[in-house]
Amino acid sequence: MPFVTANAWGQVAQTPIGAGVLIEDAIVVSATRVKASAFDVPASIDLVDGDKLREGRLQVNLSESLGGVPGIMVQNRQNYAQDLQISVRGFGARSAFGVRGVRVYVDGIPATMPDGQSQISNIDLSSVGRIEVLRGPFSALYGNSSGGVIQVFTEDGKDGMTEPTTSFAAGSYRTARVGVKVQGADSTSDVLARYVMSASHLESVGYRDHSRARRDIANAKFVFIPDAASTLSLVLNHVNLPRADDPLGLTRAQFEANPAGVDPVAIAFNTRKTIAQTQAGAIYERKLDSANTIRFLAYTGGRATVQFQAIPVATQTPASSAGGVIDLSRAYSGADLRWSVGEARMSVVAGVGFDALNETRRGFQNFSGPITARELGVKGVLRRDEENRITAADQYLRASWQMHPQWQANAGVRHSQIRFDSRDHYIVAGNPDDSGKINFAATLPVMGLLYSYSANTNFYLTAGRGFETPTGNELAYSANGATGLNLTLKPARSNTVELGVKARITPALRVNAATFLVNTESEIVTLTNVGGRATFTNAGDTTRRGVEISAEYKPSASWRVQTAYTALDATYSTAFKTCTAAPCTAPTVTIDAGRHIPGVARSMLYGEIVWEPPQGIRAALETRVVARVPVNDLNTDHAPRYVVANARVSYAHETKTFCLSTFARIDNIFDRRYAGSVIVNEGNGRFFEPAQRRNALVGASASWMF
Repeated sequence: MPFVTANAWGQVAQTPIGAGVLIEDAIVVSATRVKASAFDVPASIDLVDGDKLREGRLQVNLSESLGGVPGIMVQNRQNYAQDLQISVRGFGARSAFGVRGVRVYVDGIPATMPDGQSQISNIDLSSVGRIEVLRGPFSALYGNSSGGVIQVFTEDGKDGMTEPTTSFAAGSYRTARVGVKVQGADSTSDVLARYVMSASHLESVGYRDHSRARRDIANAKFVFIPDAASTLSLVLNHVNLPRADDPLGLTRAQFEANPAGVDPVAIAFNTRKTIAQTQAGAIYERKLDSANTIRFLAYTGGRATVQFQAIPVATQTPASSAGGVIDLSRAYSGADLRWSVGEARMSVVAGVGFDALNETRRGFQNFSGPITARELGVKGVLRRDEENRITAADQYLRASWQMHPQWQANAGVRHSQIRFDSRDHYIVAGNPDDSGKINFAATLPVMGLLYSYSANTNFYLTAGRGFETPTGNELAYSANGATGLNLTLKPARSNTVELGVKARITPALRVNAATFLVNTESEIVTLTNVGGRATFTNAGDTTRRGVEISAEYKPSASWRVQTAYTALDATYSTAFKTCTAAPCTAPTVTIDAGRHIPGVARSMLYGEIVWEPPQGIRAALETRVVARVPVNDLNTDHAPRYVVANARVSYAHETKTFCLSTFARIDNIFDRRYAGSVIVNEGNGRFFEPAQRRNALVGASASWMF
């Protein structure tokens, strides 16, 4: 029988059906802000289903499951004190901690602060319904620091039942996770209420010395549907990281001698971090009529972080030093109002948003006592005390027009204004008043054109402008060794062009391919990075050229093959000067044009073959190939190229009221030694963050339906 599809005007096309199983179209919202088929969106966008995120995995880190998305590099530092290293098309690769250059949302609530820095420690993978990853020009419609957009959506409660789930996983390096989840719906009143609540506890000694960590996370989502036109969603989240030891990076010699080791300074200063974060949000959506819909989002939260760093005692001693302990409290909130109108051939989305961050930043010496009885790794005397306020005000508009059965035009614009205001309360002899303020603004246009060559092949061309402001942490330390903020930093501004094709070769085979060019002015780069503290400056221009290809093939209901390939040439296109030591009063080392941007792999290949019948034994084999990664602007050293293979076997049994799943997996089957991530421009040469050697994991989950 034929494979039947309909184009945008309802005209039916028929394609001979081949062997295999029909791959369903994914419905996404990231690029358009309204529900649309990913196949018909003129952008590079991928969806990862929640069940695939959890199948045979620890369910803790995004690095477990986003390897199959081209263009995104998610590197596990094996360090819960510093989060994952996430970059999209090279944006975000300079991050020594946290996530920057990439915007992250969880159930519509920004995990990215107004300054562009993101935190992902509050994502509970055990209750995720899907993750959408958007790359390319349309990312700019999300505003500041939109090198890419990652949207995480929690599951919706299932109608007509209550389903509690328990799960656990345990493996190498005394790693263990236990979790509980309950979901369902209550329709006993006039208001239908769906709910999902989950909580998990993680403990690990860690692969490396001095990398012990413990984390507790809880997430709840309630969806109330009072009538056919209205929906109210409430989201609550809490994460507690009472202690995560920080093993820092290793030098080349240390990495080759003992990749599981730790530099002695990490032990001496007892480098570590604690985090506590609680947030809440609400989204109200109402359909006014057949064409018009309004949506209002409001959220608030607080995050407290204490981090002990390995700053030399002599550096911490002067009053002008910020110390070696960061004590950071952040209170954040925001709101977004959006109006959508959609007709058969035309849709428009317009909105305004406001986000605010109030930050109290204190610094203390990471030692106490006289020289004869000095104790390291403890909070000492105050060395910094300031209050910072960062706000972002945005207005945006996006329109889509089906101007012909085969042609679709998309356009959008966003205006962003970010204000940074700092008030210094630590004014003593040797440390003057370092208060200051700085404002950034940009108007970001995006245009795209999609051509439906046939019902099974779409071509698209998009172009747009983006910008990335310095984050609060990048402004926090002066680049020339003086006191005060780094208010000379400018935002980076990018122009992007992308050409892509999406094709259903057969009903069982999908292929997406895109090529892109990104030119960036005033790229923000790491100037110095010593002991976990980094300063930043603006380089000249950079160029990113790349190709992304992904394919999925389902030859039968039980077999699935997935591949993803990325080639990325990210280079400095103009020369600039930088530092090789800290403090650095004036950059003296020239970085020639043509050097590769550090932290970016020139190619990545992912492949997975899965045997997944509905019940019984399942198995999968996956392989990753990552090219070598330069560790500094001079490109004098690289993290070696690596090839790793992972395997898993699972068993699933399901009845009408009960579901049991068990699994066992081995990662790094051939016991390769490689660096999972790098610390860009680390001043002591401690560039390398080793990945785990061969390791094993077993786990199980059980659900009851009633």
